[in-house]
Amino acid sequence: MRVIAGTARSIPLITPEGEEITRPTSDKIKETLFNIIQNEIPGSVFLDLCAGSGAIGIEAVSRGAQRSYLVERDRRAIACMEANVHKTHLEDRVIIMKTDVLNAVHNIHEKQVDVVYLDPPYEAGLEEPVLRELSLAPFVTQNTLIIVEAALDTDFDFVSGLGMEIRRVKGYRSQKHVFIRKAAV
Repeated sequence: MRVIAGTARSIPLITPEGEEITRPTSDKIKETLFNIIQNEIPGSVFLDLCAGSGAIGIEAVSRGAQRSYLVERDRRAIACMEANVHKTHLEDRVIIMKTDVLNAVHNIHEKQVDVVYLDPPYEAGLEEPVLRELSLAPFVTQNTLIIVEAALDTDFDFVSGLGMEIRRVKGYRSQKHVFIRKAAV
């Protein structure tokens, strides 16, 4: 795994051992994702929830995000994340939050977050509770793009009940990205 583009391009990243800790997004899927959201990144505030190695949030900063929050609670993943941030020389633009995802949502004090990326462990059932908290968070506006990486069979029918709408779904072989924004009032 590596940084695909930007100021930290081609720098290899490390991941924690074992898929029970993280499930790294492949370079091909990461490249497809960033091709889709490339216009959202420059100057943005990026929030990477369940960040694992931090690869997605680091990629965002490498591509021009103003700042990225990396949220993770597993100490082995945090150690990899810290090493990756140091290796890419992005310490001045990356904030590591060592906490669970729901607690982190309550401790982001930005006026607006432009992009939220959520990649929870599959089958953990975190999509609905995290999206519920995000729907109430003051930093999530109608301009905020929320992207959830999930298993193909994950149901997102609950989203409209949170005042949000699915704008796009991009499927891959074993997972999908669901692109969500707050519904117009």
